[in-house]
Amino acid sequence: MQEVNFDEALDRILAHDPRFARDAYHFLREALDFTQKLISKENRGVVRHVTGQELLDGLRQCALQQFGPMAVTVLEEWGVMSCKDFGDLVFNMVENGLLAKTEKDTRADFQNGYDFTEAFCKPFWPQSKLNAEIKPITG
Repeated sequence: MQEVNFDEALDRILAHDPRFARDAYHFLREALDFTQKLISKENRGVVRHVTGQELLDGLRQCALQQFGPMAVTVLEEWGVMSCKDFGDLVFNMVENGLLAKTEKDTRADFQNGYDFTEAFCKPFWPQSKLNAEIKPITG
């Protein structure tokens, strides 16, 4: 793959698709590095291609680690409202030479990832709210 200047490529992406903030792309790149390190650790140092599902999990973990209970707020501020949006970010980067993909990688890999409330808010809910959520309704 030809070496591409990240900021110049982002300028092109943002001119063509202004839905997402520049910071969302920087975070995605950081979360990809985070994910690759996790996978490398699991595979005894072997680096390999990251699947869409693995990247979604890494994005979730990285956002929780960096932003804690503010993760959804930060992501929404950047225009990222769903896993589909993560896929759009990824493929904007692929189409501009910032990321590589395999023949198996598609935008659909990001369609049915996880619910943002479940992934980013629920880990911080108090036990009382979690208990109330699972109690059966009697009437």
